[in-house]
Amino acid sequence: MRQVRIPATFMRGGTSNAIVFHERDLPKDKGLRERVLLGAMGSPDSNGRQLNGMGGGISSLSKVCIVGPSSRPDADIDYTFHQIGVKDSSVSYDSNCGNMSSAMGPFAVDEGLIKVAGSEALVRIHNTNTGKIIHARFKLDDGRAAVDGDFELKGVSGTGSPVSMAFRDPAGAITGKLLPTGNVVDTLDVPGIGKIEASFVDAAKPYIFLRAADLGLKGNEMPVALDADAGLLKKFVVLRQAAAEAMGVKLSSTAPGLGFVAEPMEAETLSGEKLTAADGDLTARILSGGNIHRALPMTGALCTAVASRIEGTIPYRLSRRGDGDVRLMQPSGVVPLVATVAKKDGVWTAEQVGVYRTQRRLFDGYVYVPAALVPELARTAVPQAAE
Repeated sequence: MRQVRIPATFMRGGTSNAIVFHERDLPKDKGLRERVLLGAMGSPDSNGRQLNGMGGGISSLSKVCIVGPSSRPDADIDYTFHQIGVKDSSVSYDSNCGNMSSAMGPFAVDEGLIKVAGSEALVRIHNTNTGKIIHARFKLDDGRAAVDGDFELKGVSGTGSPVSMAFRDPAGAITGKLLPTGNVVDTLDVPGIGKIEASFVDAAKPYIFLRAADLGLKGNEMPVALDADAGLLKKFVVLRQAAAEAMGVKLSSTAPGLGFVAEPMEAETLSGEKLTAADGDLTARILSGGNIHRALPMTGALCTAVASRIEGTIPYRLSRRGDGDVRLMQPSGVVPLVATVAKKDGVWTAEQVGVYRTQRRLFDGYVYVPAALVPELARTAVPQAAE
């Protein structure tokens, strides 16, 4: 069997993994490019495991990032995120992945895409999915992105060097509005569910926020238990469809996201750590890509933090409020974020939302795609063993 090989890097960004490609190494034709990405990830896989590719069988481990020269004067690189379906052949790029965003600046520095000097780098990232700018600051180690450090990211084993992520003007990433319906709370009348209150917020990505209690949940349930509740997952599908209609967006595998929240409460994390109600400000769970995330997806955490600062929203009503960080209690622990939100001339605005992540390059070389999936590239195919 002959295969096409393409230069690639495999990286962890935050609590996600992804294949990272240079824009120059992929075909320009959209359909052909999507077949390359699906083949590289091992999708579609009816078994849900992606064993025939680089995917990990769940949405947070089925991602691709593409990096190239900036198309804007206020950015250093362009970055496009692709969410790859696990069981189906969907390739979605209608929203960003905040976690993988944290790896894009280090990737650009280590690949020589931008010049840096000194002990710290600032990389201005243009996310083409949303048209938004992200500022990533991180330490350098002999001219490369630092990896070693003492920052602990909940949901990731060990410690690392922090990447400070500032999402500039995150409002209206997809809908063009921070509050897509103009309201802090709407009442949906959903077939099979009935009337239910919801808050629609678009910061980094559009989300529908619900009270956990309105879904018959406490809010601190473990992801495995939630994923195993077929009836609940079907309810989420219907609610996401209703949310898409209300926000005027096209429903995809990733957007709108769905979050359900509750007041701070005692909980146990995936690692067995015991949390008390005093440890956080809001309990949150996020559905994205058909799964309840083991650690909040960064776009979900960013949007939740912003929503909790908008007076009257469901997250605002349930959160403990203060002037400092927003501490979100999630399955892997507590995540602190800083959200700068203000009401100007009667309109809510989000100036910036920030968070710390870690990242690490795991390996680089070539990813192989069966030539049968991309016959147009067969002329570049090589034997299965590397030359």
